[in-house]
Amino acid sequence: MPACDAGDVRAVPASGTAGAVTSLGSERGTRARIARLILENGPVTAAALSTRLGLTPAAVRRHLDNLLAGGLIEVRTARRMASRRRGRPAKLFAITDAGRSAFEHAYDDLATSALRFLAEVAGPGAVAEFARRQVAELERRYRPVMESAGEDKVKALAEALSADGYAASASNVPVARGGEQLCQHHCPVAHVAAEFPQLCEAETEAFARLLGTPVQRLATIAHGDGICTTHVTAPALVHTRTTTNTTS
Repeated sequence: MPACDAGDVRAVPASGTAGAVTSLGSERGTRARIARLILENGPVTAAALSTRLGLTPAAVRRHLDNLLAGGLIEVRTARRMASRRRGRPAKLFAITDAGRSAFEHAYDDLATSALRFLAEVAGPGAVAEFARRQVAELERRYRPVMESAGEDKVKALAEALSADGYAASASNVPVARGGEQLCQHHCPVAHVAAEFPQLCEAETEAFARLLGTPVQRLATIAHGDGICTTHVTAPALVHTRTTTNTTS
């Protein structure tokens, strides 16, 4: 499982999703705030939500029960860590497809129909070219930020994506894997990308160029995963492999 599947709540900029909650009611409503936190931070415990919102556990559980009854969130069981084998596994609350749709743009069907027409008329290659052109604008805007980020490029990219509504974060992965993981808890085009993976592929290619190192998609919201997870290879490892191959 990707390391992004964490149970803690981290504050993530959410300017890109402000005002997007329609079917959940006003953003000022506590229930909408809870749903939004679950969406933007990934699977989370009731205790973490209680701390984050400054509410009593009982109040949080009441809102969670309502969200569960409405099919907007679901319960998952946290993975046990080696040092925490005893006791009952923590219960995590995660957003469902129905809950996620409350935050998504209203033009998904139109965009999907347009891409279907493009594929029928000009072929799949035209869809891939369209995806690359769309991502090129994002890449152009992010490049100055990345060039000034120094060694914290993954974190800088996560912050830039969050500002655009992707609720992204960066996390270290085990040393054995060598690198970091970029996690996106929200994808505005997830439903469209489910039918046209060229959108995800173009984005992944752009990440590699921006970070200047190989990346690999481990999971995507479009394919049913809770979080889009991208493994970023440590530049030092790339240098080591290149040196080893040259020596050999």
